[in-house]
Amino acid sequence: MSDHQSKYPVQGAGLGLRRPIADQLMADPPDDVDFMEVAPENWIHVGGKLGKKFRWFTERYPFLIHGLSLSIGAPSPLNEQLVRDIKDFMAEHNIRMYSEHLSYCGDDGQLYDLMPIPFTEEAVHYVAGRVRRVQDILEQRMALENVSFYAPIDTTMTEKEFLLAVLEEADCDLMLDINNIVVNSINHRYDAQEFLHAMPAERIRYFHLAGHFVEDEDLRIDTHGNPVDDQAWSLLEEAYGLFGPVPTLLERDFNFPPMEELLDEVRRIKQLQLAAAPRDAANG
Repeated sequence: MSDHQSKYPVQGAGLGLRRPIADQLMADPPDDVDFMEVAPENWIHVGGKLGKKFRWFTERYPFLIHGLSLSIGAPSPLNEQLVRDIKDFMAEHNIRMYSEHLSYCGDDGQLYDLMPIPFTEEAVHYVAGRVRRVQDILEQRMALENVSFYAPIDTTMTEKEFLLAVLEEADCDLMLDINNIVVNSINHRYDAQEFLHAMPAERIRYFHLAGHFVEDEDLRIDTHGNPVDDQAWSLLEEAYGLFGPVPTLLERDFNFPPMEELLDEVRRIKQLQLAAAPRDAANG
C-alpha cells in the first residue's frame, strides 16, 4: 500500500447507509460502493432485526461514522458518555474513523439543527480543548467537518481561518465537505476555489459530496435531498487535482431517487478519482 493510500481510513467511493434504502441495498449489494457511513446515534444500542441488518452491512463493507449530536461547540459540558458509547460501537463493528460537525446542536436541549460557532480566538481554544478530550477518550484521532451555516454569530475570523486554527490547535483530522464549500461560498460570497486551496492536505481523511436546494440565486440550502449539482462536481474534480483521489462519500438523506440513479453518482465519483489517479501516482 502506498503512503498516499495508507493515510486514508478507506478507499474509493462510498454511500451513506440510510434506513429507507437498506433493504434495497441488501437485496442487491452494489459492487460500486467501496465503503459506507452512518450516524452512530441512529445505531448505537439498536438490537433485534435492525441491529442484525446493520451487522450484515458492517460484515461486508468498511464503515465510517459521522456524528450528529456531540455538539462540540456547545456551552454545555461535553457528553463523555456518548463518546464512550461511540468508542465501544467502533470496536464492535470495526469502524475505521469517527468524524463530527464543527458546530453545535444544543445546550440544555437538542435543537436538531447545526448552529454556527462564533469565529473567534476564544472559541478556537474552547473547541480545540473539547476535541482533544474526545480524542483522549477514543484513544484515536477524530475528524471535523466544515459545516454549512447561514447566519454567522461572530465573524472576527473568517470561516477558513477559524477552521484551520481549530484543526491546528486540536491536532485533529479534516473531513472536507465539498458541497458545504459550494453552499457557503454562494451564501457568504467568497471564492470556493481559494477556500479549497487553503485546506491542509496532510489532515484530510475523506470527502463528503451531496446535493443542495437552490432557494434563490444567492441562497443555497444544504439539504442532502437533491442530486449533486454541477458546481460541486466541478469543485470535486478540482479537489482531486489538488489532493489526489481522496476517498469520497455520497450523502443522500431523503427524497431518494431510484437506486440506479444514486449509484450513477457513486460511479461518477469513481470515474473522477480514476482520472486523477495517474497524476497522483506521478506526484508520488
